[in-house]
Amino acid sequence: MKVIELSHGGGGAESQQLIQQLFYRHFSNKILLKSEDAAVLSLQGKTAFTTDSFTVSPLFFSGGNIGNLAIAGTLNDLAMMGAKPLYLSCAFIIEEGLSFDTLEKVVQSMALELQNSDVQIVCGDTKVVPKGAVDKLFINTSGIGEIAEEQNAKPSAHDLEVGDAIIVSGDIGRHGAVVMAERESIKLQSGFKSDCQVLWPAVKALLDAGLEIHALRDATRGGLSALLNEWANSSEICIEIEEDKIPVSDSVRGLCELLGFEPYDFANEGTFAIALPCSQVEQALRVLSEFEFTKNAAVIGKVTDFQAGLVVLQTPWGSQRVLELPKGELLPRIC
Repeated sequence: MKVIELSHGGGGAESQQLIQQLFYRHFSNKILLKSEDAAVLSLQGKTAFTTDSFTVSPLFFSGGNIGNLAIAGTLNDLAMMGAKPLYLSCAFIIEEGLSFDTLEKVVQSMALELQNSDVQIVCGDTKVVPKGAVDKLFINTSGIGEIAEEQNAKPSAHDLEVGDAIIVSGDIGRHGAVVMAERESIKLQSGFKSDCQVLWPAVKALLDAGLEIHALRDATRGGLSALLNEWANSSEICIEIEEDKIPVSDSVRGLCELLGFEPYDFANEGTFAIALPCSQVEQALRVLSEFEFTKNAAVIGKVTDFQAGLVVLQTPWGSQRVLELPKGELLPRIC
């Protein structure tokens, strides 16, 4: 079995062989193949720029792997700012002894996600470290996206307004539930997968519809709880949500009941929240219904002036409680 050796990160013949036979073969484009120290790009207007690192364990999970997760996660960060994803950088930190086949499967999944999204990796880096220095494979990606000048909406966590409706694009907690179940060898419902998904097509459709979107955010680490609390604090408003309107799958709910967690704290990798005027809710839901991954979008609450910085959860039994930021490390290395 062919494995990655320290020499593959040494800058010599083995490094060039790995780069040319694996990375260039799958990520090939004119900018990357120039092999310069930095990619030279032509950009116009406002530009969004983000970076993220991915250390998920296990590397492969139902519905994805560290590779397509790295692409989707970074593209989604751009999309949440209303930016069309254009370019990525990508750095691999590889543990000595990782099988070449495993690395190639990861790279192939990344290439497919890039192709589907019409995005290019234009620069990168490879490091190989001694066995035990990292756990198999870590990936860092940075992304650049373009914000159209004529675009009406400029979503920001600081721009929520009293009277806004809060929409969630789909059922919550899938990614966290899948990763936890695989680590603990818990069998979930057959066919249940992570929601790992590039969100730009749905976001673009919302922007093209001319909706007055005040905020967008994907509910990754910390889940819906962290997202809503960040919004409430950044915009100094109160968010009131109704528990029975939040879409949660039976598998996620069952796992949470079994292990004593809340689905609001579980990570997502293809689910996002929207804040926009209540008068535009029906139009937004019509747009989202056109996409398979957002067809179950739901209105879960509203922005009020009850108490700035609070997220209040209304239970089906008529009581209320504060939905706080998750505390401690619920599930490390989720992405």
